Amino acid sequence: MTPAASHDEPTTLSYEQAGVAYDLIDPLKVAAQRAAAATGAHLGSHGFSEVAASRGESAYVVDVGPFYLASIVECLGSKALVADEMHRLTGKSYYADIAQDTIAMAINDLITVGATPLVVQAYWAAGGSEWFADAGRAQALVAGWKRACDTCKVAWGGGETPALAGIVADGRIDLAAACTGIVNPKSRLSLGDALGPGDAIVLLASSGIHANGLSLARKLVERLPQGYLTPIAPGLSYGEALLAPTVLYSPVTEALHAAGITPRYCANITGHGWRKLLRHPAAHTYRITRVPEVTPVLKFLQQHARQDDREAYGTFNMGAGFALFVNARDAERTVEVARAQGIAALVAGHVEAGLKRLLIEPLGIEFGDDALQLR
Repeated sequence: MTPAASHDEPTTLSYEQAGVAYDLIDPLKVAAQRAAAATGAHLGSHGFSEVAASRGESAYVVDVGPFYLASIVECLGSKALVADEMHRLTGKSYYADIAQDTIAMAINDLITVGATPLVVQAYWAAGGSEWFADAGRAQALVAGWKRACDTCKVAWGGGETPALAGIVADGRIDLAAACTGIVNPKSRLSLGDALGPGDAIVLLASSGIHANGLSLARKLVERLPQGYLTPIAPGLSYGEALLAPTVLYSPVTEALHAAGITPRYCANITGHGWRKLLRHPAAHTYRITRVPEVTPVLKFLQQHARQDDREAYGTFNMGAGFALFVNARDAERTVEVARAQGIAALVAGHVEAGLKRLLIEPLGIEFGDDALQLR
């Protein structure tokens, strides 16, 4: 489906036009990984070693003997700007929800390697001390952060709350989280060593845009006559829909472990959209035969940004927030386990031998090996 262009607005709004160019960002990531790889040898002096295959994955894994430790740091990005603007327009605070988004950015990455989240640390950098004077906003941030920790059964260890005038804009806050987890038993490690032809691809539903693609979503406001208050469904504004909190997927991965199901590989579908399904370095063909229902806010974004399906699925999660690659015999049971945790899921496709590519058959989309360069 390619949305028709009109005469009174631009044809397509891409992520790059909104200020995010992965072609510029990704080379730095690759360079940093290569420099960081040389530092892994330092672990030997402590009697530990890195799991080399975790380099370039969503979380870094260290072998400490009887189990593995995994760690990750992630930031919320610009979703806080939407929360601030919606507060100005409606008087409602969304800081409890974006606290969950921040933790989800870290935990949903951590669990891709098979880790159980243990500890979360907070980084809340404000543009000045005055930000913390709004007690209601600050208390909502604290309450939402604790609520997300309770959902994931993770300890909130502490954090940092710097006032960075001149670095962070006045009246703004930069939210980030670091998370440490444990892979125990070691057989839970899911770095794709056993991934191969015949494995099933199970997609877990998203709640909306999550916390990726907000730069484009904010840019789109310029095209909307009522801005963030533009209705996208009865009783639901564009701004409210954008602020639906990101799904926390660790209850699903923990329930899978309890059910005796160990994913072969996992992918958190965040930046780069469905191209994240190509994250594993091996050459496999990923054939998608069923796609989940797209959430209303993402349908709205695609329509008003005038994006074709390839652009949309290469940018947003389009209804699928997390992918589990499992043995085919475990596929339906995986869906049942996810649904028991209140998260919709479907068996969307399978892995085949062949060139490294993603085929989304219902939409006629193909992404090749060059669509995702994170190593």
